[in-house]
Amino acid sequence: MEWQQLEYFRVVAKTEHFTKAAEQLAISQPALSRSITHLEEELGVALFDRIGRSVQLNSYGKQFLRRVDRALQEIQDGVQELHQMKDPYTGSVSLSFVMTFGLSILPELISRFNRVYPQVEFLLHQSPTTIIHKQLMHSEVDLSIVGLLDNDKGLIWHKLIEEELFVYVPSNHRLASRASLRLEELAGEPFITFKRGYGMRTLTDRLCGLAGFAPKIKFEGDDVATVSVLVSSGLGVTLIPFFTGIDSSKIKRLHVTEPLCKREIGLAWVEDRTLSPSAELFRSFIIEQFR
Repeated sequence: MEWQQLEYFRVVAKTEHFTKAAEQLAISQPALSRSITHLEEELGVALFDRIGRSVQLNSYGKQFLRRVDRALQEIQDGVQELHQMKDPYTGSVSLSFVMTFGLSILPELISRFNRVYPQVEFLLHQSPTTIIHKQLMHSEVDLSIVGLLDNDKGLIWHKLIEEELFVYVPSNHRLASRASLRLEELAGEPFITFKRGYGMRTLTDRLCGLAGFAPKIKFEGDDVATVSVLVSSGLGVTLIPFFTGIDSSKIKRLHVTEPLCKREIGLAWVEDRTLSPSAELFRSFIIEQFR
């Protein structure tokens, strides 16, 4: 079984047509047909159901395609790593991050890194915490900036910073003139928060529980901008880290004295997976920035 046979098989599986696949691969249709036939003979099973000029993967083919996709991706990753080893400063870094961190700190970090390594490219993914975990485990990203992961088996999480969480209320709220409050004082208040799966939603539920109540959720959003606009409109209160760009005439920030409201943000990667040289370079850089 040769690498080229597997690539031929994958293209036929995607196009479901020998003529189109042959054109895409720039080979003759008879040569492609012979290659697929030899592959099926070697495996001892038919991979396709022939329907006129078209073909469809059968159950054997679908199962085999999943493995072939993975194997060819590993080969592609290996080739990319070898190229980067010759010049580790011209590769790419795939990075996922929690939304609130991406707004406040990440742009400056990438800017600093690119001033030193201008040819390294970033592939950025803004995702909820639950999605970030899957992205790491499925090799969709190299690194992630995320809160402490509950299900961290197979992952390494390195703490970068600790952030205080504040209560934000509309400027006409009964507590808006205060500098601080106890979280229990918000029991019964409508909360503007994030959807389940976001780390900030998990923290909000947990901290309100410590204060002796379950938050009364008025709205579940996906981003800080939406949350802050709804708070400033008087629809509820929220618990989030400090962020810039708010209109202080419409929304007020209050320190929470009890319980201690904070979150930890760290860098995560898969424990037994070798990073590309560019990703390794960025990992070392960001850890050093927060040392």
